[in-house]
Amino acid sequence: MRKFTKVMKALSDPNRVKIVKMLQHRAMCVCEIREALGISQPSASKHLRILGEAGLVDYRKDGLWVNYFLTDGGESPYVSSIMGNLRHWLEDDPDIGELIQKLPAIRREDICSR
Repeated sequence: MRKFTKVMKALSDPNRVKIVKMLQHRAMCVCEIREALGISQPSASKHLRILGEAGLVDYRKDGLWVNYFLTDGGESPYVSSIMGNLRHWLEDDPDIGELIQKLPAIRREDICSR
């Protein structure tokens, strides 16, 4: 039951759901997520930590960058099931659609060179 509630709590925040929806399209670093959502870096990091502890998100270091991506849910049937459904859920939501359309213009090279 703990694993189930951890996954559900992780997805109880709108910004965390938005992060999951963005990561469906590409791996992103904290600065890109921060920029897309208009939140602070500590807030973005906290959201990613919560998603990671629930098994929804993982990361890989690439030089100076830390790239966050969605897990396949292989370690939890709850994560696997939710991730499969989330791929289709909210696709017609205007806020999600607007966010996804902004993604191609959000590039870490541009953000970090300011």
